[in-house]
Amino acid sequence: MKFDVTPGMRRLGGTVLGMEAIVAALVTPVAINSGVATGLAVTVGIGLAVLCVVIAGLLKRPFGYIAGTVVQVLAICTGFLVPTMFFLGAIFAALWITAIIVARRVEGATSR
Repeated sequence: MKFDVTPGMRRLGGTVLGMEAIVAALVTPVAINSGVATGLAVTVGIGLAVLCVVIAGLLKRPFGYIAGTVVQVLAICTGFLVPTMFFLGAIFAALWITAIIVARRVEGATSR
């Protein structure tokens, strides 16, 4: 099965990852206030935010979507530090899947 990357997929996927980067960065102070060690909170929160931005730049290739899916799993796993992230990570994972599906359908319909 061939996975074609469309401009709409890059746009919507990049938007989801960009917003997720902001939320991931904001997890850092919440985790610190919740009693998580400062070094761990900064590493996880800022690390995930940087990873989101880097992967947003890789969305020109199919590998970027695999890496983006891994980021969604990592975002859900940050719920072990800040329990609210289980919920927010699931929302971003749903947005990620929706962005890919909607972009492919819209661009498939406009190419006819």
